[in-house]
Amino acid sequence: MDQTTHGTGHGEKVGLLGRGQECALLDEMVEAVRTGQSRVLLMHGPAGVGKSALLDYAEHAAAGMRVLRAAGVESEMELPFAALHQLCAPLLDGLGGLPAPQRDALETVFGTRAGPPPERFLVGLAVLSLLSEASEEAPLLCAVDDAHWMDRASAQVLGFVARRLLAESVGLVFSSRERARELLGLPELEVAGLRAEDAHALLESVARTRLDRHVRDRLVAETGGNPLALLELSSGLSVTQLAGGFGLPHAAAALPGRIERSFLTRIEELPEQTRLLLLVAAAEPTGDPTLVRRAAERLGIASAAALASGTDGLLAFDVRVIFRHPLVRSAVYGSAAEKDRRAAHLALAEATDARTDPDRRAWHLASAATGPDEDVAAELERSADRAQGRGGLAAAAAFLQRSATLTADASKRAERALSAADASLRAGDLDAARRLVATADRSARSEFQRVRAQLVRGRLTFAAGFNDEAPPMLLAAARRLEPFDADLARETYLLAWAGATFAAGDRDGLRAISQAMGTLPAPDRSPRALDLVLDGYALAVTGGRRAAIPKLREAQAALAECPPEDILKWGWTACAVSPYLWDDRAMIAGYARAAEVVRAAGALTELPMYLSSLGIASLLTGEFADAAGFVAESEAVAAATGMPIAQHTRLHLTALRGREAEASALIADSIAWTSADGQLNGAAVAHWAGAVLGNGLSRYEEALAAARDCVRTADVCTGQWVLTELVEAAARVGDDTAARRALDELADAAEPCDTDWAQGILTRCRALLSDDDADAGALYREAIERLGRTLLRPELARAHLLYGEWLRRDRRRVDARTHLRTAYGMFTAIGMEAFAERARRELLATGETVRKRGNETSASDELTPQEKQIALLVRDGLSNPEVGARLFLSPRTVEWHLRKIFTKLGISSRRQLPGALPRDEGDTATG
Repeated sequence: MDQTTHGTGHGEKVGLLGRGQECALLDEMVEAVRTGQSRVLLMHGPAGVGKSALLDYAEHAAAGMRVLRAAGVESEMELPFAALHQLCAPLLDGLGGLPAPQRDALETVFGTRAGPPPERFLVGLAVLSLLSEASEEAPLLCAVDDAHWMDRASAQVLGFVARRLLAESVGLVFSSRERARELLGLPELEVAGLRAEDAHALLESVARTRLDRHVRDRLVAETGGNPLALLELSSGLSVTQLAGGFGLPHAAAALPGRIERSFLTRIEELPEQTRLLLLVAAAEPTGDPTLVRRAAERLGIASAAALASGTDGLLAFDVRVIFRHPLVRSAVYGSAAEKDRRAAHLALAEATDARTDPDRRAWHLASAATGPDEDVAAELERSADRAQGRGGLAAAAAFLQRSATLTADASKRAERALSAADASLRAGDLDAARRLVATADRSARSEFQRVRAQLVRGRLTFAAGFNDEAPPMLLAAARRLEPFDADLARETYLLAWAGATFAAGDRDGLRAISQAMGTLPAPDRSPRALDLVLDGYALAVTGGRRAAIPKLREAQAALAECPPEDILKWGWTACAVSPYLWDDRAMIAGYARAAEVVRAAGALTELPMYLSSLGIASLLTGEFADAAGFVAESEAVAAATGMPIAQHTRLHLTALRGREAEASALIADSIAWTSADGQLNGAAVAHWAGAVLGNGLSRYEEALAAARDCVRTADVCTGQWVLTELVEAAARVGDDTAARRALDELADAAEPCDTDWAQGILTRCRALLSDDDADAGALYREAIERLGRTLLRPELARAHLLYGEWLRRDRRRVDARTHLRTAYGMFTAIGMEAFAERARRELLATGETVRKRGNETSASDELTPQEKQIALLVRDGLSNPEVGARLFLSPRTVEWHLRKIFTKLGISSRRQLPGALPRDEGDTATG
């Protein structure tokens, strides 16, 4: 509002006093957008400091560009995607040009299409594509005022988009009183009060009398140079008050309240009908003049007559209803009598079309309610279903919470509060979920309601961290659920079992859960994959692996045909079945299918778990480029969602590569934070990586210590896989007792599984500990034969290495060289640098001269990790939109990266990528 030329700020030339630096920055931003670049800016500062005026300046500077405006509104903060719809509504004609999943996501969240709720970040990608496509026609400036009042869904999506704008002709500028959490990390501009000389000039330009210098300085100092405060407070004082310094503010901290009071003084002087019209406009944040007029007429207000008397410049009716400043809206609404506010909301509800905007109508009805009202509560509940269908789980919880508040019947109130708690939990708002489940507990009138409240509490504990508190809570809930909902009870048992394996240290708890699972009555229907997995896991713990194998094989077959909706619901807990059976092909196929289902559904909050499993499988098969791609994709998801991810794949990738400094630091960090959080299995995975690193570097004492630490707290799969490291390390340091104990445990895990993976690993470890030379040689050869029939190249290479080392120690150098050369070649091709060096040293000891590999460089080494991933995906046939969808980039940004990639590789088109990045380098695109 620090304008030397005043007005609405829309359509008038605006000159800003004392804002030279800010305007220069906005000019540079606009010019960059004109030349095909992207720019983002978050302006923040206190109310009245001039942020809205700077947005107006940016809009005028963008003459000839397309400008989109949106504003956050306090009363709409719980309506999902309200601000986003304001911004994108003019672009919706371009939805047809988006990829189908993105188009469907936007149509769903904007309510023009029915469908399952899309992942929030698929919506973000759709908006990114929509803006990118629109900028092809003309440079685009998006201005969002009052971002601190944006609904959370819109803030998350626009923050996502802002972080990914790069090579589009799009500018995105926000104004906000605070740095909203969803917008942290964006380029910032703090807008402070005017400098003293500029504030003096502004004050003197509007003063109705000559000001005493001391009065002027005091007014400027106590307002902090806030332009709106200077304008409004000075205009609210009489000439004598202003001249004498009476009635001046005494606390800058209360500035917004003082500005509001200055507005109130002007509002109170308006005619009653004009004040009521202002109240209706304040209660309806869409700014729709037709809707405001209809509601006003229901209250007996003739809007034309109300406007004829004038609003003292506080409100303007045009294409939209616009308040002079957001503080005017809050002053009008906050000062109104409660009965008048309810009447305004009721009139707005009656004027709102129930077919086209039922959710806003329900919200107005709730605000108009004087007490419990079942009709309104039911309407809010229906609105919650629609909000969830559009992806707004937090908004669904808000509707349900209001619904519960307006529900007189205790049982119905408990149901609605439980639904709200569930929605809040799934949306990641754990504090709200705790409050809501407490409400449900107090209102519960049935055992089923009480036990479901207990289930939500258990899930809350599980979501807060993979520690040992959640499994017993979930076990108790599962037992109590059995008489009411057998399927829900089974899903809860599976979650409890998974929680116990994550906690890993509570073996007694895992056994108790498994025993309870084993006594479940058979379902009335044909067994589903869930039932078979439960039975198999229970038997594995209570009856031993041999007894569980048949049931787990049935479960594995059923999982291959499991419908996508089941994978999305609980599939991640079944991921251990194939590795538990030592079935490498089924494991890789199952992980790949599950990851693709989750990726296609846009369930990004769960995708990292699947990518981690798929990454570990890629490492087991020696596809390090794939594993690195899954790490990069997981990190892209984490950046998009703001959720931390486990570093399991990165841990093992660096350990298998033998990069000591990087791996050691990562292992130490992982052990520290997982142990602190009680995530014992996470620490076990890090110890497993430490054992692999130690064996690769021939530091067997370190490998043995790490393997022992892992075994103590590892889950089923990690525990069986680390035993091979323990056997090798113990054998090398001469700890025969530890080696044979580990071999016995490995035999228990692998012997019942008649697969080449299980028998190859077991035979290799038996060869390592064999006292009979003839038996040892035969066992090594059998291990090599069996592992050669698997997809596990690193394990086969290690079998050749161990056999070669054994042959050299048996003084059979010629035979040793054959296997050591094979091992060295495989390790080098895979990228296992430490194991390759171990094989090279052994070859040297046989008398063979070996040139050390691994120092060669190629053009692809010049690429950044993101550039290499893009290059690999394009090389493997993905289009720019497909690459963008995978990596959360716009197609134009992918194209921008490709131009840099072509320059670094010395090529000119995507058709040349297969030659520049041949597959025999071991590089493969993810997915």
